[in-house]
Amino acid sequence: MQLRQRKTPIFALSLFTLFISFSDTVKAQSENQMVRLARIKVNPLQLQKYNSALKEQMTTAVRVEPGVLTYYAVADKNNSSNITILEIYADTTAYKLHIETAHFKKYKDIVKDMVKSLELVDVKLIGKAEKGL
Repeated sequence: MQLRQRKTPIFALSLFTLFISFSDTVKAQSENQMVRLARIKVNPLQLQKYNSALKEQMTTAVRVEPGVLTYYAVADKNNSSNITILEIYADTTAYKLHIETAHFKKYKDIVKDMVKSLELVDVKLIGKAEKGL
């Protein structure tokens, strides 16, 4: 049996190098990200109107602001007027730009009398798993 030494093609090495570089970039980006939970209690009589304003603000922010990466809004199953929002921004600068936009200010103005309480909790992303859809 004759053994042949396999030489790794330059293309494969280049892809590997690109993957490692991309992984480092993603890691650095996620370390800079600002991740926040907003816990909101909404007047139950205003819930439908609140949800409409929230959805408009969220979809606009993700669509037009490059630094707004993720918005998830969920309601407590036992009390739908208790809402939690997960917000992920590229960094704190992106967040600061976000709260100065016309669509965010419009949302805040619309909901100011609907919100009974607001708690903002800055958190650190320690893991992420998702399916590539």
